[in-house]
Amino acid sequence: MPLSRPKLSGPVPLYDLLGQVVRTQADELALVAEEKSWTWRNLARDIDTLAAHLVAMELEKGDRVASLMPNCGELLVFYLACLKAGLVVTPLNYRYTPPSIDFALGASGTRMLFVHNERSADVAASELAGGLSRGLISVGGALSGSKCYETLIETDAPKTDFPEPDLTATAFIFFTSGSTGTPKGVMHSIFSFGSVTASFAQAMCLTQADVVFPGGSISHVGSLSTALAALSIKAKVILATGFDGDTVLPLLRRQRPTILVALPAALIGMMHDRKTTRDDFSSLRLSISGGDKFPIDLEKAFVDLTGVEITETYGLTEATDCMIGRTNGEAKSGSVGQVCPGFSASIRDNSGQEVTEGNLWLAGDPLFLGYWSDPETTTQSFSDGWFYTGDVMRVDSEGNFWFRGRTKQIIVHDGSNIAPQEVEEAVMLHPAVELAGVIGLYDARHGENVWAYVSLKDGATAPPIQEIIEVARKQIGYKAPEVIIILNEIPLNASGKVDRVALKNFALTVSRDSLDQAFNSK
Repeated sequence: MPLSRPKLSGPVPLYDLLGQVVRTQADELALVAEEKSWTWRNLARDIDTLAAHLVAMELEKGDRVASLMPNCGELLVFYLACLKAGLVVTPLNYRYTPPSIDFALGASGTRMLFVHNERSADVAASELAGGLSRGLISVGGALSGSKCYETLIETDAPKTDFPEPDLTATAFIFFTSGSTGTPKGVMHSIFSFGSVTASFAQAMCLTQADVVFPGGSISHVGSLSTALAALSIKAKVILATGFDGDTVLPLLRRQRPTILVALPAALIGMMHDRKTTRDDFSSLRLSISGGDKFPIDLEKAFVDLTGVEITETYGLTEATDCMIGRTNGEAKSGSVGQVCPGFSASIRDNSGQEVTEGNLWLAGDPLFLGYWSDPETTTQSFSDGWFYTGDVMRVDSEGNFWFRGRTKQIIVHDGSNIAPQEVEEAVMLHPAVELAGVIGLYDARHGENVWAYVSLKDGATAPPIQEIIEVARKQIGYKAPEVIIILNEIPLNASGKVDRVALKNFALTVSRDSLDQAFNSK
């Protein structure tokens, strides 16, 4: 039967997130970024001031407003000001190129763009950004025809009556990374994302004494929910503009966070940074890895170096932070944890019967509303209030879940299902391999063959391909790849995950000479 956690008492009121905190801890630090810090009083003032200016710009309740910003405190101010003004926030990935910017602006019907002036060339190259009906607000200096954020925030706010919040109306549109096709606009309301925020705060056992470091961009749901969860219980938040060792390690040393939430790639990068020391992580009570599977072999090396266990979490843009490993007590290595408060999970086979390994379905208040301007896909994704995630999971008798891969990326070889993540972990057991990406390629005899692309660790000598295959074969047997190709770098998608679509496209366009070489090297 479905697995559930206790119901939430109610969502966090994101339209007035700071509430009465100004009266109780006004001059304590609330938000620390690399170039600027905010007290609770200053943060509340900036949010209210910007919200009033947005209304004065004749932006109306329900209008879509987009952001193209690096990870900084001003972006968080913008989000909360928009929610207070009744606007729909559309965060754009900062890696977006002009065509991707135009796709998101056009698909969402954006009326105004909040943008950093270091993206001026891309704004100029965009076909839509310069013609938005309510123009641009630029940060870090004015762009041609834009309003300057720094000027607005220092200008007295016009007297404004903010609209009554509609908890069930669209408040966010997050575009997916498009790893399985064209990006979809995922809609969340104040109720649903407020429920996400409350759920994650409860799952992390947050207290006001915590110092929380979302080690990723708040243009993505995982880091944003982390930051909002911290602010909701009046804990301090740290933001970084980058996520390599040169940026993150100094912040760990200066700010001494108690909770770090990051993509596996960021944690692995810090682990391999020669400047990393055990003391850098000594303030942490939780090191949470989300967004992709953390390789089991590297997890032990991370723990040995830092002294901090990895707590894995799982979620989708549609169901953010819906599972997390145990935050008190012993976690199960390799598991993405248990269902977070407010969610229910069900694993079913293709006929809809409950099983212990199969398709993951989710329900609960933190679920998204649907896909923007795509009612057909929305309808197809739900059944009796349950959302089909497209992911394959296994669950044990204690309610711990193991991620097995995406249904669309599962490789079917000789009738057996093979999860790319399982093969990638096995391939990365070879000491020379830094990162792996695994795909399936059509084969008339076997259905699909397993191909692996790998990048090597710095200074490593390229080993024989067969040697890597044998290491994987000892771990996973018949699931081991038939072909391994060494690349200088494994492509990542806009969310920082292994881009299997790019790898598959590369494989399908590879020359016959390269293909023959790959097989002959086995």
